[in-house]
Amino acid sequence: MLLNLRLAVPPGLTAQVRGLLESDERVTNLVVLPGAAVEPAGDAVLADVPREAAGELLGRLDAMGLGHHGAMSVSEVTASPYRRAREAEAAAPGSPDDGVVWRMVEERAWSDSRGSVSFYAFLTLATALAAIAVITDSSILVVGAMVVGPEFGPVAAIATGIVLRRWGLVPRSLSLLARSFCFAVLVVAALALVARGLGWIDPSTVTRPRPLTGFIWHPDRWSFVVALLAGFAGVLSLTSGKSSALVGVFISVTTVPAAGNLALALALWQVEEMRGSALQLAVNLTGMVIAGVITLVAQRVGWRVVQRRTGDEVVRAR
Repeated sequence: MLLNLRLAVPPGLTAQVRGLLESDERVTNLVVLPGAAVEPAGDAVLADVPREAAGELLGRLDAMGLGHHGAMSVSEVTASPYRRAREAEAAAPGSPDDGVVWRMVEERAWSDSRGSVSFYAFLTLATALAAIAVITDSSILVVGAMVVGPEFGPVAAIATGIVLRRWGLVPRSLSLLARSFCFAVLVVAALALVARGLGWIDPSTVTRPRPLTGFIWHPDRWSFVVALLAGFAGVLSLTSGKSSALVGVFISVTTVPAAGNLALALALWQVEEMRGSALQLAVNLTGMVIAGVITLVAQRVGWRVVQRRTGDEVVRAR
């Protein structure tokens, strides 16, 4: 898998940047367009590089001052059906699926830790679906609520902040999770109160036997194990670009279903279920953060070993 680097290079750095890219056998499809960059002004430089080499090259370019005096952007190349592309990929260490571009990971973490109307809307809708799943004891709706929930992004951002020592990410992501879950639970609880007033639900709705959804508020050791496994899979899918695997993560962890059960229990004032749901939510979020930290640390250490074995210079992404 190749990534495309698009650079806006000040004229004083063009020769240095071109020399770096031109001398690296892992770089292909190199294009230099003098004076083509308008903002920031300078020369436009385009190049395709294997995913597993992109982080190192970005680090070198930043060390030249391009991050401060120019611009750098990265995008995925959908297809590169030519011989030189295959040679560039063969010259890079390891597998493209294992290459982590830490700059991209950090940028995504900052983006995922930023609250938005759509984030709150999706979490609230997911929590409402989960509440209806509890009312109807529907496992299908539980799965639907898990898929709609957007909460994994801030969870991964917390792990990223800890591992990369971007400490501002941690309280920012924690705050987003706390505020968004509180908002979603309170909104759904208010709706549940309306439903209770209409006679649609009563305390027996959550206290009756629920063979398909009762697990939502009963955390145990397996809840934590599942959260760990989902955290491993989720962070791997984000760092390796296998985003399709995230769907599997979403339908394996009962964060949003626990929030839906908590909202119903709050409206119907079932203290035991409120306590169990809150604990389930906390167990899952904690497990995913721990797994995310372990995964990211293992990836950083493992990639350094790969680079040392292949004789490549290690440049840490900043």
